[in-house]
Amino acid sequence: MMSFDPKDFRRALGQFPTGVTVITTRDAGGAPIGMTASSFNTLSIDPALVLWSIDKRAWSLESFTKGRGFAVNVLRNDQVELSNGFARRGEDKFAGIDTRDCANGSPLLPDVAAWFECNTWEVYEGGDHFIIVGEVTDYHYEENVSSLVFHNGRYAVPLTHPAVKAPTESLQAHGFLDDYLLYQLRQALNAYAADFYPQLSQFGINTEEWRVLTLLADGKPMTQENISRFVSQPLQELADIGEWLQEKGLLSVSGNEFQLTDKGQQLADKLLGKAIEHEGKVLSGLGAGQQQCLKEGLKVLQRSFA
Repeated sequence: MMSFDPKDFRRALGQFPTGVTVITTRDAGGAPIGMTASSFNTLSIDPALVLWSIDKRAWSLESFTKGRGFAVNVLRNDQVELSNGFARRGEDKFAGIDTRDCANGSPLLPDVAAWFECNTWEVYEGGDHFIIVGEVTDYHYEENVSSLVFHNGRYAVPLTHPAVKAPTESLQAHGFLDDYLLYQLRQALNAYAADFYPQLSQFGINTEEWRVLTLLADGKPMTQENISRFVSQPLQELADIGEWLQEKGLLSVSGNEFQLTDKGQQLADKLLGKAIEHEGKVLSGLGAGQQQCLKEGLKVLQRSFA
């Protein structure tokens, strides 16, 4: 059997986007159990079957593999903290969360994009995981909400691809589309990222490593919890990135803190220089006053949604 580096294999699998869910149930004593999982998938429409997988080392393994049912809570794009909370160990994950039970007793989380109540259909061996198949007995979903996605080792949100041409005749008839803020922001972001991120390959890093290195470029140590907030990355995946950068000699890890090595600092300085150079080219068509106005306006816009 071919052997792979676990971190590199996970990175390859991360190229496939998955939704983020919290699977819930109750243990033998009736206490609520919950864990974040991105392995949820559909299996059959008739009968209505879904599946997900659980690590054999999970502390809640028996509650899910021996239990009679569970619930799948599909998270919305603004529920990153909920996902992180249920991915941690050693704490009351349900503290402060107003849940209600579905018919099989599993807790349902509030304001999720969708939920599925399931009876356990079968549990199968799957290497270092168990595959749990559930029969859906009830479900609910919200219209016009965006779900949380996991892609390339970080949280993301699904967007309509710019190459997909939706009917725009009515907007164009009113002269609105080309002046619509959401459309302009999306097009600008897509073009900026598509032009900049491929240039990182010349430094031998990917976008996730770039975010961590540039965040630490001031030379000060930073806790993994704080880094996770800034780079929209779950703690486990961030720990993998930290190990990867440590193996490259770019990062030192002390307890819960990351700090750049001298080699890492040199690379971070180059990356910042590259980012500044790229930004200058992108904004070269604007005057200095226009550039500052654009940035300040975007900051004000962000604060308006806080």
